[in-house]
Amino acid sequence: MNILITGGAGFIGSHLCKTFLEKGESVTCVDNFITGSKDNIKDLLNNKNIRLIEHDILTPLYINDSIDWVLHFASLASPKDYIAYPIKTLKSGLLGTHNCLGLAKAKNAKFFFASTSEVYGDPLVHPQVEEYWGNVNSIGVRSCYDESKRGGEALAYAYYRQHSIDIRIVRIFNTYGPNMQIEDGRVVSNFIVQALKGEDLTIYGRGNQTRSFCYISDLVAGLLKIMSIDYKLPLNLGNSCEFTVKELAKSVLKLTKSKSKIKFLPLPEDDPKKRKPDITKAKKMLNWQPKISLEEGLKKTIGYFREKLG
Repeated sequence: MNILITGGAGFIGSHLCKTFLEKGESVTCVDNFITGSKDNIKDLLNNKNIRLIEHDILTPLYINDSIDWVLHFASLASPKDYIAYPIKTLKSGLLGTHNCLGLAKAKNAKFFFASTSEVYGDPLVHPQVEEYWGNVNSIGVRSCYDESKRGGEALAYAYYRQHSIDIRIVRIFNTYGPNMQIEDGRVVSNFIVQALKGEDLTIYGRGNQTRSFCYISDLVAGLLKIMSIDYKLPLNLGNSCEFTVKELAKSVLKLTKSKSKIKFLPLPEDDPKKRKPDITKAKKMLNWQPKISLEEGLKKTIGYFREKLG
């Protein structure tokens, strides 16, 4: 297959590029490197089946070759980035998605939209099922990301209904692993980097808010499985094991053998108090569930960041 991946040099995108190349597929990696990194794909560029296009998907992309899949993973997905670039975040989820759907339509390709658990906002339903419409502050500081993904889902469905585009939508819950940015601003990378540097681990609020953490290889396995079936409704992918942020911090300190302390800071606006996916549908339809424990995944991720920090 010929597979085009926007955000292909980003965290999840780079792992997808590698996986498809290992399967013998042809990959077109599209990235503007605002948050993606060439380091994430440098070992892949010697493969004859990959080409890199440096391009901002906010501008329409024209490809001469045939394309079987357009996977839209380009996004400013960490709070640090999307709060700093709210307009670009909204555009990547709306205008970028529109351009990617246009490309899929022109090439008669299937379209995959990387949505997010953030479409549920600060949820009033726990765990979050796909039928839940969410509790999102449409004008809050996080709305640029939340609404960009909600709007992206709506665009995908509009193209499906009006143009019969074959779509897949996955709502991705907290995922971590190698190829995350050092200055990512997400909780796992934040804690690991702070612990390795001997800095205080910064917890927002009292650390009682919960998250579930899915290791990248588990997520990628789920993404590939949904591409292999005909299912067009949104699907949750993530780990259903729930931990408090304080528990995560203590695990990182233990595994890094760090002497760092925990520092508590004010809780940001609209920060979700609970976040856990209901993955009943994924288990049933994909015969998929995460295999990597939090401890095992953290050890792998700590090793990656230890090497990156030198």
